[in-house]
Amino acid sequence: MPQYYVEGNHEAIIPKHLFLKVQDELLRRITCVTANGRKCGFSSHHAFSQIVFCCECGENFRRTQWNNRGKKSVVWRCLTRLYPKKTKLTCHARTVKEDELKAACLYAFNGFWQKQDGFQEQMERNIERLLAENNQGKEERLRQKEEFLQQELINLAEARKNYSHVVTELQKVRELQADLENNRNRRNETVNRIRELKEFIRSQSSELTKFDETLVRHWIRKITVHPDWLTIEFKTGDIVEVGKEQE
Repeated sequence: MPQYYVEGNHEAIIPKHLFLKVQDELLRRITCVTANGRKCGFSSHHAFSQIVFCCECGENFRRTQWNNRGKKSVVWRCLTRLYPKKTKLTCHARTVKEDELKAACLYAFNGFWQKQDGFQEQMERNIERLLAENNQGKEERLRQKEEFLQQELINLAEARKNYSHVVTELQKVRELQADLENNRNRRNETVNRIRELKEFIRSQSSELTKFDETLVRHWIRKITVHPDWLTIEFKTGDIVEVGKEQE
């Protein structure tokens, strides 16, 4: 007997936007790849896990402990320097103390607070740019094509004719629609993060004095270690460079 897929017939158990966000996160964890193309396992044991990268070889930095004459300290080192046989690369990346990473993050967040007016204007421009990137025309064309194919599928099924080619084309259309929807959700998520960061900065009465790993997890996408400075990339698209003398 002919079978039909009905979408949007009843209220979802999980909101669609939340479901898609979870799918994106699952994909990110499954397909965790370094800059040089090496697959790596996902870890979230620490706020800096898998967000600290080497500018030279592109590998992740790993957390480890140093014991220098009985004095222990927590540092982050490039995976290539820790396990050169594993990565099959040569790297001269410096070792970064965990306190240096924390101080750099505090500096970056406080930089937003110190220069609120300039950053607020930049964030507004980022929001406008993201909102301007819409594909409504393409989405509407795909919706119309989907309706046409669905009707053609019904007609062929009722006439007991082969409709496999229509099913294949319909699947392609739905994959394109899913890609557009995922892009729209990512764009909206970035806009929401920018607005949240704006509100967070506005709500601070003074500079941050204590490291908060929740802020790092929520807003920092990537930290790149250079010979003499760190580049901190926020999930809002903003980038802050922190030199040793500034930390």
